[in-house]
Amino acid sequence: MIKERKRLGDLLVETGMISEEQLQESLNEKEKGQKLGDVLLQKGLITEQQLIEVLEFQLGIPHISLYRYPFENNLFHLIQKDTAKRNLMIPLKKEGDRLFVAMSDPMDFYAIEDLRLSTGFQIETAIATKDDILKAINKYYDKEEGFEELVNDRIDQDPGDQQNITDQDSPVVRLVNQILMNAVTLKASDIHLDPQETKIVVRYRIDGVLRTERTFPKHMQSILIARIKIMANLDITEFRIPQDGRIKTNLEYRPVDLRVSTLPTVFGEKIVMRILDLSGTLNDIKQLGFNKLNLKRFMDMIDQPTGIVLITGPTGSGKSSTLYAALNQLNSEEVNIITVEDPVEYQLEGINQIQVNPNVGLTFAKGLRSILRQDPNIIMVGEIRDRETVEVAIRASLTGHLVLSTIHTNDSIGTITRLLDMGVEPFLVASSLSGIVAQRLVRRVCRDCIEVSAPTKREVDIFARRGMKIEKVARGKGCSSCSMTGYKGRIAIHEVLSMNDEMRKIILNGESFSNLREYAIKHKTIFLIDDGLLKVKQLITTTEEVLRVAMTE
Repeated sequence: MIKERKRLGDLLVETGMISEEQLQESLNEKEKGQKLGDVLLQKGLITEQQLIEVLEFQLGIPHISLYRYPFENNLFHLIQKDTAKRNLMIPLKKEGDRLFVAMSDPMDFYAIEDLRLSTGFQIETAIATKDDILKAINKYYDKEEGFEELVNDRIDQDPGDQQNITDQDSPVVRLVNQILMNAVTLKASDIHLDPQETKIVVRYRIDGVLRTERTFPKHMQSILIARIKIMANLDITEFRIPQDGRIKTNLEYRPVDLRVSTLPTVFGEKIVMRILDLSGTLNDIKQLGFNKLNLKRFMDMIDQPTGIVLITGPTGSGKSSTLYAALNQLNSEEVNIITVEDPVEYQLEGINQIQVNPNVGLTFAKGLRSILRQDPNIIMVGEIRDRETVEVAIRASLTGHLVLSTIHTNDSIGTITRLLDMGVEPFLVASSLSGIVAQRLVRRVCRDCIEVSAPTKREVDIFARRGMKIEKVARGKGCSSCSMTGYKGRIAIHEVLSMNDEMRKIILNGESFSNLREYAIKHKTIFLIDDGLLKVKQLITTTEEVLRVAMTE
């Protein structure tokens, strides 16, 4: 009697990973030909590791972790690199006439049959995560590709040799592409090329933390930097002054945008590339990590027809993502939205975006003045840096426009002090400001190696000081999907200060800011530290992460 195989959705509901409603919702959203597993992964309802464990049970195919797997290098020639990437497969080992292969989709019978015909082996499959397979392909296939000669080649390559740097098959071009590809696979936000006295170090910023990825000998420095400068249309003969550029490229059929900055240091030029992964942008406000009260307050602010909404936080705290999500929410054919940015990071359809260009005198303030003659409803200013910009923005909000912008301060109440320090009159701040959102990013506990334990005495004390109780906390013990860090992905913590008449009165009367803070507490404002600790209670992040970015009083 043939045992009936249970459907994936039913298995996931049975194991309690998703609810029946989530399953039905995902089935309704599923496009023709799309797999249910992919929809659930996209929505973030399950992790790839959880999906694999259920598939292992459903299909009876073993799952395997490729982290530190002892690969046999002599098998890589059996599957070409582009075939391995296209079908997401990698050879593991060979026994007699059987070839063991790890695949992300072991039900892809066409790929298995093609491999059997091309190699002459019987194919045995195991399941591995897509990320695991891509990391392994990027790491091990390159050893096959002759990069070693380039690394060990002591001959100084002439960066002026254009053929060497622009020919798509030359080792340096492939090496740079591979550095970029690895960064995208590992979901890094920045790539640093740090020249040191005897070597050049490549570091990736992953989930906000820098990590050394590779080290190259010093003689490769000039050719690597020259290649990146050519891609970014920078002057390769100029290395005494900083330069800025942009690279638009396709890596493995996905569009990737890179912002490139060079800086002359004592050991040569340091290059930092910010990755703007166009396929990974968050355009839904509900996915930004706002808790219910903060989300309602933020939505009320941006639904106002006039006023200024400011988003504040240090560099790299996700301010742009929140701004773009708000613009996406407001974007419709009935409104005219114009932005002035430096630089334009993500291009949004249906929105008019202006790039600041100080070389020709197009500053934030000048751009903003011109926008006001373009009949806008909503204006977004990339950043408020000086008194002139803030005054034009306030005038714009008082003449019936909704203005969104960012400013660099530590918290929401400090933003009001900053505006007054810039020389803005208190009555203008009070009448134009709708609200302020302060935000930071904290790393999420990896869902694949999460362990729940009792809190330490120090954690209990920290929560008690903020008037909360804590019974259990989560930590990641480290696994292959989070590269043994215990964290994977990031989530924002917020502090939303919405202005009302009482607060406006405090600003107008020039009262001390402790009064403003007291009123904010009375008004049930959730401060950054509190929102972070609530996310610790929900087992999303750890106390250490929250204290790393938010201050306790």
